[in-house]
Amino acid sequence: MKCCLTIAGSDSGGNAGVQADLRAFHYYGRHGCTVFAALTAQNPFGVSAIHPVSADFVAAQLDAVLGVYDIGALKTGMLADPAAIEVIADRIGRHPEIAKVIDPVMVATSGVRLVPEETVEAVKRLLLPMATLITPNLPEAEVLLGRTVGDPNAERLASAGHAADLAREIHARYGCAVLVKGGHGANLSAVDVLFDGTSISEHTLPWVERPVSTHGTGCSLGAALAAEITAGKSLVEAVKGAKAYVHGAISNSYWVGKNCGVLGLPE
Repeated sequence: MKCCLTIAGSDSGGNAGVQADLRAFHYYGRHGCTVFAALTAQNPFGVSAIHPVSADFVAAQLDAVLGVYDIGALKTGMLADPAAIEVIADRIGRHPEIAKVIDPVMVATSGVRLVPEETVEAVKRLLLPMATLITPNLPEAEVLLGRTVGDPNAERLASAGHAADLAREIHARYGCAVLVKGGHGANLSAVDVLFDGTSISEHTLPWVERPVSTHGTGCSLGAALAAEITAGKSLVEAVKGAKAYVHGAISNSYWVGKNCGVLGLPE
């Protein structure tokens, strides 16, 4: 059995982060290995505390699984510590046989920056050149190219054509395939744009009306992409399958507490 690896943070509510990744791996019938880059105290209403994991312990976790388990693909989540990013890049760079899905978590869909500039630079310098596929949202794609990010609901950010231009430019700069995730404004269609190094493809699914939960969808998409790639799918087919997984997870989300919902699994 091919394995998948997640390098990300823990979600004590069990809906995002490593927990979401393991749920996706299990759905696809993949054994999931984990490297914790941070511990968080969180629930669907917010994050109340973050405990960073030292770079040395990140390295120890990577050394424990790489080269032992038959890992076909890995995905990364939010990485805040440049020293940990250096360790991650060093270890996974020794394994070119592993497909690498990098989710450069830098800017919230609200436009708020989530990590300091030195972290952005470490991701750009160390992780992107070795990535198989990166999955920025529209504001993150602009950050990767050194652009000024304004209103995330601005017309330029709602444009699939603008997303395609960003994807091509990121590929030209870093050499990786790029999936630019579409707008999330209430009046926008969420069209994800993939440039696989050869051609542009657009991927969209209908909005799920009044979902119980959407918390953890970005993590779930990256994990599903890793699982799809281990099945030998092309990037175009992997994106189609991963989006269908996330759409099904949102459609089947359910309540687990007062006003507290979690993602489900596709039927």
